Amino acid sequence: MSIPVYELEAEILGLPPEERAQLLERLIESFEPESRVRDAWVALALRREAEVKSGKVDLVAGPEAVGRVRARIA
Repeated sequence: MSIPVYELEAEILGLPPEERAQLLERLIESFEPESRVRDAWVALALRREAEVKSGKVDLVAGPEAVGRVRARIA
């Protein structure tokens, strides 16, 4: 017997953020585990992480980043 989707959703949303993120990654991988697009996104994320850790770039708070984008497209 399968669990109704709304019950799964409620259970999942009750998980801690780290566990929800892990589940999301697994679900995305289940659609295209060998995707070249996925590999490209992972490579980009790793490059950006390295840039932040090395001090080459600084992180920007979410609201500030959104404000910058809005200013550019206005």
